Amino acid sequence: MEFREAMKARKSIRGYKPDPVSKETIQNILDIAVQSPSAMNTQPWKLYVVGGETLKTIGKENIELLSSGTAPETEVRFPEKHQGVYKQRQVDVAVQLFQLMDIGREDQMKRFEWMQRGFRYFDAPAAIVLAYDAIMEPASLVYFDLGLLTHAICLAAVEEGLGTCIHGQGAMFPQTIRKHVDIPDDQMIFNCISIGYADPDFPANKVETPREPAENISSWTGF
Repeated sequence: MEFREAMKARKSIRGYKPDPVSKETIQNILDIAVQSPSAMNTQPWKLYVVGGETLKTIGKENIELLSSGTAPETEVRFPEKHQGVYKQRQVDVAVQLFQLMDIGREDQMKRFEWMQRGFRYFDAPAAIVLAYDAIMEPASLVYFDLGLLTHAICLAAVEEGLGTCIHGQGAMFPQTIRKHVDIPDDQMIFNCISIGYADPDFPANKVETPREPAENISSWTGF
């Protein structure tokens, strides 16, 4: 697959077939993705691939915590509120999702059911937990590097015929991940990528998110 095709084909997949993804396939994806650039070649990333019954158990325990009223708390802090056009783009995606999933504005039960999907990794057969060494704090450059790696993983997955979804919900109860995955205490859990074969019949997978044309966000000097 050409790079341009992969860029256009990549999208957030929120519904997966139950078919497992082989370790070899995911390894091939990671082998390519770790060629990503990083600031001063620090390569600060740590990757934990979780699947099968372990991932299901983590998702189940996440939902139990969520349903009990336990407040989610990530190890990495991200801005919680956007404003202006950035907020509007976020709202536009949510409107599309809720319309496709037939979730009414006031239907709190369906809204909660939808929110749970992220905490159980959108029922994907596998997920990649991204982490980094705590000695890299403050980690602004690390976040940038992990973003580059994350995108590379998603593009490599497209080439393998797989779908992905980058999300923070899977990392909002890090204690659950640490209970089942051997992540050293001196590493920070950053984010998650669900990965698997996309279910073409799942309504939310039909979301189309427009992109601002490059001409609207770029300026040229000296050309």
